[in-house]
Formats: sequence, C-alpha cells, structure tokens
Amino acid sequence: MTTNISIPYDAVTFADCGLTELVRGDEEYLLGLLSPLVRRQNVLLDLGRVERIDAAGIAVLISLYGNACEAGHSFSVTNPSPHVAEILRLVGLDQILLSHNVVRESHSGPLSECPAA
Repeated sequence: MTTNISIPYDAVTFADCGLTELVRGDEEYLLGLLSPLVRRQNVLLDLGRVERIDAAGIAVLISLYGNACEAGHSFSVTNPSPHVAEILRLVGLDQILLSHNVVRESHSGPLSECPAA
C-alpha cells in the first residue's frame, strides 16, 4: 500500500511494502523496489509490520538514505515496531532516519504501488 502524505512544502511517497522482516535475503528486494523511487522523490517508509531487522536490513536503509541524498531527496522511516526502533536507536540511526512529524492526508491517492512480498 502506498499513500501520499503531506509534510509542509513537500510531497512524499508513503510506502508500506508489507515486509515483516528486513533481513538478509529481503534487502535486495527492497533496494530494487525503492532505489528508483528515492532518486525521483522523497520517500517515507512505513516499518510498522517489520518485526525483525539485521545488519543487511540496516545496510539497505543506509543505502536508500544515501541514494536519496545524492539525488537531492529525503528518505526516512516511520512507525517502527518497538524492536526495530530499539535497533535503530542502538546503531544511532534513529536520529537520522526516523520521521516524527508526519501528517497523512485523508483524500490522497497512491503515487506508486509496492507489490505484495
């Protein structure tokens, strides 16, 4: 499910690709899916369903962040499960990747679709 959200003066794609784990083996899927998107526009990735993350998952988030920055866009994550939020905090990525100021628009249609995993 992808939903347009609004941050003042900025259009963002809100992406929820249905992953429950962001671990070795899933990272290439997410990187292939979101790399072209972060090069074109700002992306906010919903991690609400992700219960497990490992070094490969962290690496893909860093990679997506770097790709977005190179293209002049932003990449951040929102709604992490408590375990994922703790991992992001432990590795110091919570301050870089975690979005806190997001307001969803109620009448927006999808900007792009993430296929079900």
